[in-house]
Amino acid sequence: MRVAIIENMEMTHHGQVGVALNEAAVQIDVYRPWRDGILPEAADHDALVSFGGAQAALDDGDYPYLPRLADLMATKAALNHAVLGICLGSQVLARGLGARNLIGGHVEFGWVPLHLTQAAATDAVLGQLPAEFASFEWHSDHFTLPPGSVHLAKTATAPVQCFRAHRAAYGMQFHFEANRAVVADWTRSFPEAAEALLPGWGQRHAARAATEGVAADAFGLTIARNWVALI
Repeated sequence: MRVAIIENMEMTHHGQVGVALNEAAVQIDVYRPWRDGILPEAADHDALVSFGGAQAALDDGDYPYLPRLADLMATKAALNHAVLGICLGSQVLARGLGARNLIGGHVEFGWVPLHLTQAAATDAVLGQLPAEFASFEWHSDHFTLPPGSVHLAKTATAPVQCFRAHRAAYGMQFHFEANRAVVADWTRSFPEAAEALLPGWGQRHAARAATEGVAADAFGLTIARNWVALI
């Protein structure tokens, strides 16, 4: 199996997704279009992953590859390939599928409780998870539910936390891939940004990682493994 990974910023951690892909002995090709604009062709890989980034999904002026990435993700979804968009990746996938991007006003940071919808109970990726569980969030933008997709998870601040389109295209606003090591690195690397979103995060991070983070790691790996199984 060949999987294309789209990194949308310089410091991108694959986290639990990387663990699951390596367990399955998947061949991984990494693309960094924020640097060179290069994206894979739709037919070249069995699956596509697009991770998060600091830009907005509509920042076409500074990142002219974004509309092409949206089209690529939608095309692969329609081909029934496995597609995974996380945070910015989910926003770009939603854009490609005809949703409306909501820029700003939906701030979530830290381990946040997610609520699964009834449809999630029989979903191939989320069906093994409890109806409520926490996962890491770091975003201010959001999106509406793409037409024809299945709504799978929500929070009060960002109602469309997860959706499925076609056979195996998933948009996940939350960072289920961000295990405790990833969150710790983000906390060290972006302390001012983290404090601006959640004052006192630097002092509370370790304690929360030891409780909420442990459970979130397990749930995140389950999600990653279940999605990889769809490839």
